[in-house]
Amino acid sequence: MAENGSRSSDIAQTIQTLEAASRPELAEQWQRLYRSQPPKGVSQRFLIAAIAHALQLRAHGRTASSLRRRIERVAAKRSRNSDASPTNIPTVGARLIREWNGSTYTVDVTEDGFIWDGVPYRSLSAIARTITGTRWSGPRFFGLPKENG
Repeated sequence: MAENGSRSSDIAQTIQTLEAASRPELAEQWQRLYRSQPPKGVSQRFLIAAIAHALQLRAHGRTASSLRRRIERVAAKRSRNSDASPTNIPTVGARLIREWNGSTYTVDVTEDGFIWDGVPYRSLSAIARTITGTRWSGPRFFGLPKENG
């Protein structure tokens, strides 16, 4: 039991060092664990989580082949979509204007979400629901183009 506790402690320390690692260091660790280059377009947070999980699986003697395949599928999908950013996410600082039932509604896009009528909102859909009293897709309500993909 002490050996397992010691192993867990070593893994915990290794995972802590991942938090401070540079992207090239994480890529090197990924290559050692998965025997392939990390997929393009995945976040550093994803790399850390996947590496940490693989280290934990190896330390406790479990095989990770099905999980590895799943991670690779998710990463490959993310990599394919990395060049296409969604077009229905408005740029910070943009102002969305919608005329509805004879009234004009103006929403400002901020880093944290949206501001309408001086009140912060996390989503356009919440604003559309408040304005109309019914469920709406916020991007659709404000006439934003559909997402790519």
